[in-house]
Amino acid sequence: MFDTKTVTTQWGGKTLTLETGRVARQADGAVMATLGETVVLCAVTAAKSVKEGQDFFPLTVHYQEKYSAAGRIPGGFFKRERGATEKETLTSRLIDRPIRPLFPEGFYNEINVICQVLSYDGENEPDMLAMVAASAALTISGVPFMGPIGAARVGYIDGEYILNPTVEQIKAGELDLVVAATGDAVMMVESEAKELSEEVMLGAVQFAHKACREVCNLVIDLAEQAAKDPWEMPAQSDLTAAKDKLRKLVGADIAAAYKVTDKSKRSTMLYEVRAKAREAFADAAPQDQMAAGKLVKKLEGEIVRGAILKDGTRIDGRTTTQIRPIEAMVHFLPRAHGSALFTRGETQAICTTTLGTKDAEQMIDGLTGLSYENFMLHYNFPPYSVGEVGRFGAPGRREVGHGKLAWRALHPVLPSKDEFPYTIRVLSDITESNGSSSMATVCGGSLSMMDAGVPLKRPVSGIAMGLILEGKDFAVLSDILGDEDHLGDMDFKVAGTEAGITTMQMDIKIAGITDEIMRVALAQAKEGRAHILGEMNKALDSTRTELSAHAPRIETLQIDKSKIREVIGTGGKVIREIVAQTGAKVDIDDEGLIKISSSDTAQIEAAIKWIKGIVEEAEVGKIYDGKVVNLVDFGAFVNFMGGKDGLVHVSEIKNERVEKVSDALSEGQEVKVKVLEIDPRGKVRLSMRVVDQETGAEIEDTRPAREERPRGEGRGDRGPRRDGDGGRPLRSEGGGGRGDGGGRGEGRGPRRDGDGGRGPRRDGGSGGAERAPRSEKQSDDDGPAPEFAPAFLTGDRD
Repeated sequence: MFDTKTVTTQWGGKTLTLETGRVARQADGAVMATLGETVVLCAVTAAKSVKEGQDFFPLTVHYQEKYSAAGRIPGGFFKRERGATEKETLTSRLIDRPIRPLFPEGFYNEINVICQVLSYDGENEPDMLAMVAASAALTISGVPFMGPIGAARVGYIDGEYILNPTVEQIKAGELDLVVAATGDAVMMVESEAKELSEEVMLGAVQFAHKACREVCNLVIDLAEQAAKDPWEMPAQSDLTAAKDKLRKLVGADIAAAYKVTDKSKRSTMLYEVRAKAREAFADAAPQDQMAAGKLVKKLEGEIVRGAILKDGTRIDGRTTTQIRPIEAMVHFLPRAHGSALFTRGETQAICTTTLGTKDAEQMIDGLTGLSYENFMLHYNFPPYSVGEVGRFGAPGRREVGHGKLAWRALHPVLPSKDEFPYTIRVLSDITESNGSSSMATVCGGSLSMMDAGVPLKRPVSGIAMGLILEGKDFAVLSDILGDEDHLGDMDFKVAGTEAGITTMQMDIKIAGITDEIMRVALAQAKEGRAHILGEMNKALDSTRTELSAHAPRIETLQIDKSKIREVIGTGGKVIREIVAQTGAKVDIDDEGLIKISSSDTAQIEAAIKWIKGIVEEAEVGKIYDGKVVNLVDFGAFVNFMGGKDGLVHVSEIKNERVEKVSDALSEGQEVKVKVLEIDPRGKVRLSMRVVDQETGAEIEDTRPAREERPRGEGRGDRGPRRDGDGGRPLRSEGGGGRGDGGGRGEGRGPRRDGDGGRGPRRDGGSGGAERAPRSEKQSDDDGPAPEFAPAFLTGDRD
């Protein structure tokens, strides 16, 4: 039933399989690629005709990750795959960039390339497999695709290159580099590196290119078995005469326009040139009119490229290695945590850095499950930046891609979470653009983070390189303009520190470039980056030592794991109370690391003090700040160390006699107390009288020491304590005996349940007269207030 064709090869120590003829047979080309247990299906369809009036190539690439591939159900309300995630958008661009230049000029049929991840084993990344599947599907579809291409990811660990590393290997290594290439030349490079040298980066590209050749050979093997008949391309009209006509008509005007350095004026002059050309072909057929417009573009390219190759003259008069004038300033916005305005020629970016707490991290839901990212970089490109009217709103694919490129450039120099426990968001708003706005974002983003106090390892600068290639002659251009990008053959962006490269991105508009050209471009880019870093250092050469007054402060506190439950409390009661009372945010992880954050340092200090009071033990002889939380007849309970209570007996409030506790203290009053005693049950006895309540300094105790009486002296004929006494002696104030009746004083009847097991107390005098009943406020466990504070009266509040 199925006419299945399959080819396999060993690729990076694993079996790569390409299969066609079983699935999606109505598509022009469909291939299932398998590596390990990761499976990607790519289907290609092409329109059979061109829409009338269309003069561009409508290629669309869609990459989609099915949650079922990893055995997961999508989150959210709808529980199904919906809009493209950032990773899906970036992978779609990764596939689009190397295949687009391999379609012939003048081919305008619409093409859809759809890649779907059907199985994911958690080890073999599906993005590389999708690029391979897309290349194979296009090659066997019959459309005029001048491929195939191969793709490979390269890691770098301990001086060794690794083909198609796992996620864990990428995290442990120093490089994550993706290359797409034909058998002859490199087409696309995308990378993130930990400050590696130009030699290591070039070696990684060459290592990847070798792996790409193996994939190209495998695709050719499949095409030999399963390729459809190639499409017949219509013969191209001979436009030589039209081109000569336009050269005579507007050639001089184009040359004059490209000698104007101001972009706006140059654009106006070129608009007039194109209008003049349209007018000359006003009576021609629509197709000829479109062709004339294309020819004007070609004439522009020939004039600009010829001038550069012939005498090294660029549009704005610079040499091939010269950088445009740079102006950088920091603290550009007063309320932002960090800000910078970076201007290079007619390209300008306002970059701001905002610091947040852990709860501001970005949650990412993908095939590997939920993950959190504490560094975000968002790039915006409003239409006014190029003087145009256009769509303004949600970011498009280009903005997502440029933002991720700048993210890769800055990510390797960020401090670890332990060193800087903040969530960081860098925002880049492009206010002017004439080439290399993504590299302006890198420079401005680095400055804004340093202005915000983010301790970067080193400042980062970026530069965009261009290429003009005619036969064997070529010129590499530093810091390209927008027109040099459009009319040139390469857009090669390099960013890094003085120690090495952090990111490298290359897009080729021709059939690839050689190692020689890459080597020259990397060397020239290194010189340019050094110059830009020097200009940036004039604005700010090191990270600020203090955060903005408007930024949150985050302090960390490590506690024993056994104390986590006490800090959180039952149902989160304690931690919620800390947050509510202090106003600080408190986060605690499973290892006992607590992060306390607030823009007010007083709130952080209050929260830290509270938490320390919970987890630390009180020390005898140490002085603490406290608050009166309850008044009783015999003293006051004071809360200290945030989570502990102790008793200040009435005799320890002041050196002089205190008749009534409420005359000396009130609930909520701030006091300073010294720990006198902690009994075996953890009950704490405190004193205020030996502490200066203004300064907190300890005062010498001038009160005479009370003589210790031998056990039993002055007890009269009291017998041994009984269970009904609750294990406590009943002191008498007069010191005399209590009379008969087994030492309890005469007249006391048997204990009764209604009294809590105790009969009415008697006065402690020698006559054994009956005492007055206790006040209702006094608990059944509390006896009359003695002259000094016995340890059994002290303790934590319930």
